[in-house]
Amino acid sequence: MAPLPDPLFDAEAFRSRAAEKGLVAAGRKTLAESNTALDAAFTAGEPAGELIRGRAWVIDGLLAELWSRVDWGSTPLALIAVGGYGRGELHPHSDIDLLVLHGDDAAVPEVAVERFVTLLWDLGLSLGHSVRSVDECTRRARDDITILTNLLEARLLAGDGTLLDDLRERTSTEHMWSARAFLEAKREEQESRHEKFADTEYNLEPNVKSSPGGLRDLQLIGWLARRHFGWSSVEELAENGLLTEEEAQILLRGREFLWQVRYALHTLAGREEDRLLFDHQRALARQWGFTDDEKLAVEKFMQVYYRWALAIAQLNELLLQTFDQAILCTDSEDEVEVINDNFELRNGYIAARRPDLFNERPGALLEVFHLAGSNPAIKGIAAPTIRLIREHRHLVDDEFRADPANRALFLDILRCPHRMTRQLRRMSRYGILGKYLPAFGRIVGQMQHDLFHTYTVDAHTLQVVENMRRFLRPESDERFPVTGRVARRLPKLELLYIAGLYHDIGKGRGGDHSELGAVDAEIFCRDHGLSRRDTELVSWLVRNHLLMSAVSQRKDISDPDVIQQFARHVGTQERLDYLFTLTVADITGTNPTLWNAWRGSLLRQLYAETKRALRRGLENPVDKGEWIEETRRAAMDILEYRGFTEDELDSLWAQRGEDYFLRERAEDIAWHTEAIAGHHDREQPLVLVRNTVESSVANTTQIFIYARSDKGTFPRICAELEQLDLSVHDARVYNGSDGMSLDTFYVLDSSGAPLDEEAGRLKHISEHLSRALADEARGVAIMQRHMPRQMRSFTLPTETSMSTDETKGVTVLEVMSPDRPGLLARIGEVFVRYGVVLQAAKIQTLGERVEDVFFITDDAQRPLTDPARCRDIQEAICRELDGQQAA
Repeated sequence: MAPLPDPLFDAEAFRSRAAEKGLVAAGRKTLAESNTALDAAFTAGEPAGELIRGRAWVIDGLLAELWSRVDWGSTPLALIAVGGYGRGELHPHSDIDLLVLHGDDAAVPEVAVERFVTLLWDLGLSLGHSVRSVDECTRRARDDITILTNLLEARLLAGDGTLLDDLRERTSTEHMWSARAFLEAKREEQESRHEKFADTEYNLEPNVKSSPGGLRDLQLIGWLARRHFGWSSVEELAENGLLTEEEAQILLRGREFLWQVRYALHTLAGREEDRLLFDHQRALARQWGFTDDEKLAVEKFMQVYYRWALAIAQLNELLLQTFDQAILCTDSEDEVEVINDNFELRNGYIAARRPDLFNERPGALLEVFHLAGSNPAIKGIAAPTIRLIREHRHLVDDEFRADPANRALFLDILRCPHRMTRQLRRMSRYGILGKYLPAFGRIVGQMQHDLFHTYTVDAHTLQVVENMRRFLRPESDERFPVTGRVARRLPKLELLYIAGLYHDIGKGRGGDHSELGAVDAEIFCRDHGLSRRDTELVSWLVRNHLLMSAVSQRKDISDPDVIQQFARHVGTQERLDYLFTLTVADITGTNPTLWNAWRGSLLRQLYAETKRALRRGLENPVDKGEWIEETRRAAMDILEYRGFTEDELDSLWAQRGEDYFLRERAEDIAWHTEAIAGHHDREQPLVLVRNTVESSVANTTQIFIYARSDKGTFPRICAELEQLDLSVHDARVYNGSDGMSLDTFYVLDSSGAPLDEEAGRLKHISEHLSRALADEARGVAIMQRHMPRQMRSFTLPTETSMSTDETKGVTVLEVMSPDRPGLLARIGEVFVRYGVVLQAAKIQTLGERVEDVFFITDDAQRPLTDPARCRDIQEAICRELDGQQAA
């Protein structure tokens, strides 16, 4: 370990250098030398805590020297360190927060202050500063808890210390923000901050400072201890009984780990950076000495990070409970209400009635959560009881899990009427859930290193169960109207929750996680005394939890054969209801950005069509001919009101194939037909655009294009749509025997939201596409944009597969690839190059990855049967896309 210079700041050496070269040159030299020494010590393994305090010590000495060189006149002034610098902590690129404090009636020497601040800027310091009187600081602190918090750690650097003493007196609990008010405000502040990170330590790119389990959670403990008790260290918390020695050591080691990570982030980024971005995660994994084997090095490092974040979050919760008892309940005696022989309600928190309870009755480790979820008056679990739970979780062993009473208690927890998911989160946080369900314990902190999954497997699982509970509340109806109604009529909600707990529990073991999870779920249900029917339902749900999403987004759900096949697989309305609810909860719990109006409409359409098929009876499938005739007749009825005759319509529709009437709705066919009939120049494209309020396909903008058949049309359209900042979610192509093509695209804006009609956006889209398609000399204008930072972190190769759908007479091409600008246009260009005719496409973006399905034929409208040609097409797509990614 490289020794640090002693001292890091030599005042005499600085003065000598300043006399020779000037203050700025001397200051810069001093900072450069100290930074080099500190960074070298960090690389050599010096604890970050020593380094950040050392850096603050250097700045202290330098500022004191510079302050002494300024003529401040007779005005009493003080230079105060506030914020993190006030705590004596400075990471490599942290701001140096300063307060120039003066008396209430003093005349501030503005020229001197400006000279001092300019001098600091000239040194290259990252400065945050203010000049205020004691009275002004007092008034601001009374109105703003953040300002008071910054002043709480104020530290005198130079000048008149009586000013700071006066400020501390005026901002004490006797004059403002009582300990009670301070605690409540800071707790609300933490809850709001945690909500920004989905209230979980397990975010994909956590913030070392602000995420749950981050440094801010530790700082909150320090602020509360200082404000109420006057304590300034973790050691004092332990000495005064608020922490055990073991817990104090966990906090100290956890803080040192987070300091190490933050220090490394600052040095890697070359600036203040608190986010554990993907690139930084890989670099830190190397610094920590992790290597790839069965598990990626970055996943190993992040598991260490998550472990510490969880430990800190646990102790943060425990200490908040302790402060709550110590601060909020000082004005009166404890309010105690006996619940039963084991537990009592103490000031709103459930508490064990004796310290040896869990040794005597291990089942009480589950009972406490059942009681907390059964009584809405229970605010939480008392801090001493949390500590007892943590100390006795080892009692949850095979014998405990086999006890019928404990199994019944666990099922009762899933049936709790109040805050059930909060109890599951508490059980997970205190280590009970992973002990009771060992399979769940194996996925705790398990990272999924991609952009599709925002959370670790265990955090995602609990989010899915929470989503299921949300569907039951009326306030969710606006966003999930169908899901809410379906969920509320499920006969046994606990079966849905069990399926949610087990749907991803097989991840990380190799093999199909759905199959592995189904086996685990079946064992759980059997062990917990569920009926054979309920057991089969839960196991089936886990095994098929990806099916409904895949069918809705990758199959043609306007095809009655697809609906019939799906309905046959589902079999019953009960299964359909459970699967639909599980699917929506899973998608919204995987990544909040994945759920949009388009995905919702696809799932609702598949649910409604399958429900009709089940009601009609699986032995009575829809006849395609009848379906087509019904659609034609419905469209005719609409158009007859607009002056069309049946003969005219037969003539207009003569070139349209069966697929057109099978897949399109009568309202859209009428819209297309009326426009085509009025479009007399077939050399010019016809472009129609309308929003969902007018379209039968919900929540998207529908773009209809009628133009001469040309294999190059698809890539040109896709390129132009991207120029318009639109994303394609569905595409249908109908090539008529008259040489004309009808293309329908369903689009959203690039963020996944429906388009706003204001400012003439739909008209602009129509006019832009019309001009672009009419210009025959115009090539495919593929956008050249840099890939987003997060997507550049995932350079997985493109994967393709081809199969033949004999029923529909098409080749099905699947493309899985990292998303990037111009992807569809590039695939379309490959189609042109190899003489491929696109019939339809299903476009699906999952985080950073696309899983697109193309239905293609040759020029004669037949599937591609030549293996060499199929191989060449797939290799060309991979070269085109992966070559772009490499560039």
